[in-house]
Amino acid sequence: MQQEKLVVVGSGFVGSTTAYTAMLGGLFSEIVIVDIDRNKAEGDALDMMHGVSFVGPVKVYAGDYSDCKDADIIAITAGVGQRPGETRHDLLKRNADVFENIVGEITKYCKKSVILLVVTNPVDVLTYITAKISGLPEKQVIGSGTVLDTSRLKYMLSRDTGIDARNIHSYVLGEHGDSEMIAWSTVTIAGMSIDEFCAKCGRCTGGQNREKIALDVKNAAYDIINKKGATYYAVALGVNRIFEALVNNENSILTVSSILSGQYGINDVALSLPAIINSGGAQGLIEVPLNDNETRELQKSAQTLKELIRDIGY
Repeated sequence: MQQEKLVVVGSGFVGSTTAYTAMLGGLFSEIVIVDIDRNKAEGDALDMMHGVSFVGPVKVYAGDYSDCKDADIIAITAGVGQRPGETRHDLLKRNADVFENIVGEITKYCKKSVILLVVTNPVDVLTYITAKISGLPEKQVIGSGTVLDTSRLKYMLSRDTGIDARNIHSYVLGEHGDSEMIAWSTVTIAGMSIDEFCAKCGRCTGGQNREKIALDVKNAAYDIINKKGATYYAVALGVNRIFEALVNNENSILTVSSILSGQYGINDVALSLPAIINSGGAQGLIEVPLNDNETRELQKSAQTLKELIRDIGY
């Protein structure tokens, strides 16, 4: 049993589902839920603890920012939600104001070795803001980034090829949002490029659905929000996968959002690249081989994010 402490800031759909998924995962001995609505946080904590006999030993309770003082990981899921028809960009100003207060409160108490994991959208800009406000080493401030987008891509490629999603290796890079890009040149199945595999398998479209798949990945959240108002199940699973890599010191490669320092000619902006994740955070960003068009798409995504950051004065 890991003796790790998790604080989840925000008890909305994503926060409560993240805390619940973490409880099921058994990585933490202590999970604290912090929310401006104390009753909601207490209700969620009690609801979870009533099922503690079905999982491993864990203490889940509602707390406040002072509980960050000995936390190993703090996941920030608080913020205003994305409305039907609203882009992640539209959320920016509203959530930037919320984050200034949240991060200020967290840093009053947290230890210097803490990992801050930003989940709230628009996650890349908020990851950048969190890194600048917190003063923590940049490797310790990461966003959930395109971990979920990459999983969505694997699901859609699995549906197209008939191959288990766990055996498809692919990356969605850049912004978690409208300017994200799929690194098609890096997609492999059974050690082959997707073109080679599709030419041999005889069961799929031969990659002809790429444009539709890319659009479906990018618009997946909008579709779910239009149908039920919010996305939270797969988000929480993706966040828990990051927790696993952090707590277990895995050196796993995940497409989290972090601040770049020259990769692909990009500086001073947070976006998603494959990163080595272990107990110290994002310890290294990997420049996977991209073709010229993909590199330009990634740089365009970075420029989009830089303009958003500039628009709010950071």
